[in-house]
Amino acid sequence: MSVIGFGQKDAVLSDGQIEEIIAAAAERIAPEGKRVLVIIPDHTRTCPLPKVARELHKNIAPRAKALDFLVALGTHPALSEDSLDKLLGIEPGQRSEVLPGSKIFNHEWKNPDALKKIGTFSAAEIKKYLAPENARFSRDIDVTVNRMIFDYDIVMIAGPVFPHEVVGFSGGAKYFFPGICGEELLNFFHWLGALITIPKMIGVKDTPVRALLHEAMDMIDMDKYALSMVVKGSDLAGLYFDEVRASWSAAADLSDKTHITYCDRAYDSILSRAPLMYDEMWTGGKCMYKMECAVADGGELIIYAPHINELAVAHGAVIEQIGYHSLPYFVEQWDKFKDYPWGILAHSTHVRGIGTFVDGVEQSRVKVTLATGIPKELCERINMGYRDPADIDIAEWEGKEDEGKLYVPKAGEMLYRLNDPPEWQRCD
Repeated sequence: MSVIGFGQKDAVLSDGQIEEIIAAAAERIAPEGKRVLVIIPDHTRTCPLPKVARELHKNIAPRAKALDFLVALGTHPALSEDSLDKLLGIEPGQRSEVLPGSKIFNHEWKNPDALKKIGTFSAAEIKKYLAPENARFSRDIDVTVNRMIFDYDIVMIAGPVFPHEVVGFSGGAKYFFPGICGEELLNFFHWLGALITIPKMIGVKDTPVRALLHEAMDMIDMDKYALSMVVKGSDLAGLYFDEVRASWSAAADLSDKTHITYCDRAYDSILSRAPLMYDEMWTGGKCMYKMECAVADGGELIIYAPHINELAVAHGAVIEQIGYHSLPYFVEQWDKFKDYPWGILAHSTHVRGIGTFVDGVEQSRVKVTLATGIPKELCERINMGYRDPADIDIAEWEGKEDEGKLYVPKAGEMLYRLNDPPEWQRCD
């Protein structure tokens, strides 16, 4: 069977086209008498989820035994009932009117009873994903997933595809791992991505991490599909339905054409503004991830987010202990850091960016400054620069590209790369 759907870089889908694609997807899965679970993103991903959820419900719920939704939180905080309604564009108290009969669940990544072990990667299997110099990081890893999915006959992913710092492109199997899995595999593959480094990983379709996630997904023995979105502004440039690999692959190809901006020069100063959907540094760090390749050596990347007041609800205490550092800082002192969650170590290196650690001295390629609600004292303690967001004047960056300054009003999803990149960020 071929992929259902289509897309274009320079156009957006009409409501009618979206409705036709979703109706065809419902026909493909033949939901009569079956229980269907749709895995959806949380509020940290841009997509027209309210429209998509309603169309899925219209086309599947009347025919299926059940149609429910599971939020792929990864390690993000659980959403309140009000937040779940807001995620799906539902007015308070109207859920039973908008999505009658459907339940909405949060993934419980910290609850062992909510997880099921479905397989194990041996250290030998893991080693094939590692460069020879990183072979020491291989280990046996259990693969777990939210056991709820096995109460259903069909699982469908419905989410967007963007360039991604850990996997290359988000979406697809990533909605299983880390979307609805436990910590062990999550921590490892984030660290695997960190070892490769963001510049050589982000916006690359075929990566070792993606291959690992596909192998893990194959351990889920049930019908698995994906409705993969390529977002343009608040609309869709593309929408694709098929089994997970094929759907994701088509969307990643269009995302590559839609979500990457190529620059002729690197900038000495970038003001990278976090949208409100990033409400902690755990997600606000994307303002660095997507921009690192466009910052000149010795330049400054400012994460401008007056609304962010904490590092991470789930991980903040550990981040305060380890701080933000470049990859060699951890690798060269591995005995000191090996027992910390590897996913948090990965986040730290991703936010801090490329650097060196020689003779006990750390040297980062660029300065990363937080202009947020996080206090100056904490910024200094975690190895971050600080600016009072009240002192930021956007006019100092806006329209100043010729002066080596760049303002990005909604950072975190569009990837910036150089047309002629230096060796450290070449991914070929």
